[in-house]
Amino acid sequence: MRLLKLVPDNTNLKFVSLRKWAFGLTILLSLAAVGLVFAKGLNMGVDFVGGVLIEERFATPPSIDAVRTEVDRLGVGEASIQSFADPTVLSIRLPILESTDEGATNALVKKVADDLAVKFPGATFSKYDTISGKVSDELISKGLLAVGLAILGIGLFAVVRFEWQFGVSTVVAIVHDLLMTLGFFALTQFEFDLNIVAAVLTIVSYSINDKIVIDDRIRENMRRYRKMDMREIIDLSVNETLPRTVMTSVTILLALFAMLILGGHVLRGFTAAMILGIVVGTYSSIYVSSSLLITLGLRAEPEGRKGDRDDAERVGPKAGR
Repeated sequence: MRLLKLVPDNTNLKFVSLRKWAFGLTILLSLAAVGLVFAKGLNMGVDFVGGVLIEERFATPPSIDAVRTEVDRLGVGEASIQSFADPTVLSIRLPILESTDEGATNALVKKVADDLAVKFPGATFSKYDTISGKVSDELISKGLLAVGLAILGIGLFAVVRFEWQFGVSTVVAIVHDLLMTLGFFALTQFEFDLNIVAAVLTIVSYSINDKIVIDDRIRENMRRYRKMDMREIIDLSVNETLPRTVMTSVTILLALFAMLILGGHVLRGFTAAMILGIVVGTYSSIYVSSSLLITLGLRAEPEGRKGDRDDAERVGPKAGR
């Protein structure tokens, strides 16, 4: 039985030749992502802003303005209403209650649900979440700390495992992946909650896995072909690891698209973040992290090794996988 190969043997794509265009595109997209975050902001979930989040299901797609008017009429605070991919389901976010008593929250939820059931026949209450302002502040700080420590640890590992250029390029690529994710959520206004923080950490894990595999092959080829130009070594290394990168990405994306289609609106934000992260992470592994090594001055023949034997010098187009 022949093995499935998404990438042919002896692939020899010239990735490095496009690095200046890739850097330009990367900078442009990163600035656009930062601009979107500042201009539109993130649609923070109740986990981060506190309050009461009510999910209401209607018999037919309602007018969001009509629902907002009805909720505002109840005098329970300014409501923020968002629709899901399913137009019959609305998310109604209300301000933090002064009272932390569970009975007060249940009374508020019942008041809103009963009123909407009368005003919109067939409307049914699905669920609600509530969190205090103090807890939401702690979640924000701990979420940022978790992501920051993950990036710092990854950078330190790359410096210790390889050389400082690998650490810098890896951190830059991961920051790029995170900016793309934040820009996507600012653009789409998907709810940004703890599930998305979990998705971000998963994206970081996937990205570092892909980058370390390529970096390890680059270092291996630097030792094997010490007289080869660095551009050729990077192209060779990326091409050698390309079948593994493509197969891994495709199989993960197949599972994620199934979750996106069948998982419902609860998993939609998480799954969308993961899909974007896989695509962006693969791009940054090839065009940002690897190509940045040249800009950072990494050389195939480090100082102090010039007198080493040259019997491993590359003399032909052979490349083991």
